[in-house]
Amino acid sequence: MKDYQSVADAVAQEIRAGILRPGDRLPPQRDFARRHGIANSTATRVYQELARRGLTVGEVGRGTFVRAASEVSVPALTEPAGSRIDLELNYPVVPEQSTLLAEGLGGLLSPEALGHALRQIGPTGLPAVQESAADILARGGWRPAPSRILFAGNGRQAISAVITALVPPGARLGVEELTYPVIKAVAARLGVTLVPMAMDSAGLIPEAVEEAHASTPLHAIYVQPRLHNPLSLTMPTQRVERLAEVLLRLGIPAIEDAIWAFLRDELPPLAAFTPERTVLIDSLSKRIAPGLTLGFAVAPTGLASEIITTLRSGSWTPMRFALEVAHRWQQDGIVKKLVEAKQREAAVRQEIAARHLAGFAVQSDPRSYHCWWQLPSPWRADTFVAAAARHGIGVVPAAAFTIGRNHAPNAIRVGLASPQPDALSQALGTLAELARSTPEDLVTD
Repeated sequence: MKDYQSVADAVAQEIRAGILRPGDRLPPQRDFARRHGIANSTATRVYQELARRGLTVGEVGRGTFVRAASEVSVPALTEPAGSRIDLELNYPVVPEQSTLLAEGLGGLLSPEALGHALRQIGPTGLPAVQESAADILARGGWRPAPSRILFAGNGRQAISAVITALVPPGARLGVEELTYPVIKAVAARLGVTLVPMAMDSAGLIPEAVEEAHASTPLHAIYVQPRLHNPLSLTMPTQRVERLAEVLLRLGIPAIEDAIWAFLRDELPPLAAFTPERTVLIDSLSKRIAPGLTLGFAVAPTGLASEIITTLRSGSWTPMRFALEVAHRWQQDGIVKKLVEAKQREAAVRQEIAARHLAGFAVQSDPRSYHCWWQLPSPWRADTFVAAAARHGIGVVPAAAFTIGRNHAPNAIRVGLASPQPDALSQALGTLAELARSTPEDLVTD
């Protein structure tokens, strides 16, 4: 019987040989399994392995496409890059980050302090840590009540726990029509139905919530009011207030994703307008670093006990070490220094993007670490992603953010956080050159 690794190796060889070219669509997994005489589950692992190697990209509702090859016989605009530039994952890092974080760890390195920090702890943490967390999360004149702050291992775990607590299997969760891809995976695992809700240039349309709820009641909505991923939109205060009024009138809880909101810390969250109906989710992954993260859920009193239960039952409780470190970093002023540094760095990277992508239909906030690019004709998102990968550049197609069977815009999200500024500039210059060409320019007879 064939194992998935050997089958994946065979497909990878076809990609390297140019038999499968960037942009080619692989067959559905059932067809692939039948052709290769393997089980459907093995085919699934093959496709996962190809994606892990960076050779394919999957688009919801469209299929799996060849993304990159180390050697192909088809000429391109430039030679393939020797190393990959990642504009997909998006974790801001500033030069002074490691030095600042190391300074804050010094007090935890004694045997006594370290032994204390490695003990088990629950979702409510400790009162002193809740106070520090309230200071970390405070913005726009709003500061959460420390006793309402719950902790998870990371932001994704906090989201999973809150959806589990608020939305039973088979029930409906309203989401923006373009949303954070992890929500799709979480909903599929929990058996939750996602209901796409219309947006405009100011973000989620409150009347769309009313419309979705009128057809079949929503158990909750998931929304990103500040620096939306992938659109970089920030709701004006008037829109936030209108959304809050609709949620209060209809009695619908909101799950507010505030992961990127630290970059717009002059603006209060939705939770400031509907504190009894909103669970605010945040984490340290973007604000501090992805390697030592911590998730926060600011929960209304009436919802806290159920969320605590799901955090415990899902094994999503935090590491005490992360709690202790976050507390010390906040007390020492390190969190504030990092936030300010990352805010400055975001502006620098936006300037780089504006310079290279001038003239294209690009949407972004000058304080955001990503931008939304409506591609020019005749490019399609899937072929552009594959062509970019041929140049060693990874970007994310709109289909990754699209809910259900909604038509995916002909767009990509470009993450600006991960590469060094010179590498980012080079990558964006290459993408701009690519966008000014056509897919046919990549192939010569």
